[in-house]
Amino acid sequence: MDVFDTHAHYDDEQFDPDRDEILSGLPQKGVKLALDPGGDIGSSKLAVSLAERYPFLYAAVGIHPGRAESMADGDIDLLAGMTGNPKVRAIGEIGLDYHYEGSPRDVQKRVFRAQLALARDLGLPVIVHDREAHGDCMEIIRSFPGLRGVLHCYSGSAEDAMTYARMGWYLSFTGVVTYKNARKVIEVIKQFPLDRMMIETDAPYLAPVPHRGRRCDSTYLHLVAEKIAEVRGLDPEEIAARTLVTGKEFFSIS
Repeated sequence: MDVFDTHAHYDDEQFDPDRDEILSGLPQKGVKLALDPGGDIGSSKLAVSLAERYPFLYAAVGIHPGRAESMADGDIDLLAGMTGNPKVRAIGEIGLDYHYEGSPRDVQKRVFRAQLALARDLGLPVIVHDREAHGDCMEIIRSFPGLRGVLHCYSGSAEDAMTYARMGWYLSFTGVVTYKNARKVIEVIKQFPLDRMMIETDAPYLAPVPHRGRRCDSTYLHLVAEKIAEVRGLDPEEIAARTLVTGKEFFSIS
């Protein structure tokens, strides 16, 4: 089963002890492609550096809502400069997080809008983090019509999911789909158009059952495909293949 892990943080410090060992082994384990989204200037630079080193790995650059308050004058220009690298395929991970509120909400919104504007100006898609901020997130996204985006680790309602589908947006699903408390996201998977669906690990977080609680990496992604296949009554290979094609098209990877 060949998969595209569309959201994996190999820049994360949890991979410091064995990052190169993990990454060098992924292609032999069915990981056809992976994308590493940054969360601030430093991690974005590392994501780009890793993408340059590994042919199967791509990067996105952005400032996570939890670190929005750290954004300095000139950071938007720094992000724009990084997008000149051909391995950078999106602006992300950006958005709103009202669960942890690592930055004040007004700051999160300002930084989110600034990065959506950057993506619009550059013609790049966005990878959006939306945690317990569904109304504000959709309102801000609606103010940028025509922008292409994916809601990573989708946690909203089925109703909102279908609204995003009508807007031409995509949803991505993680190992959360295998958890016992995943009833809400399972309802979304039952209804959401398969051709607008992607899969991800969010490594090193959200390892699927039976590995929950361990450090996650892209080799666990097949478990996400298998659960979605079970819900949709399809073969896991079909889910893997279709989400691979969708991810390549979304991120303009030939």
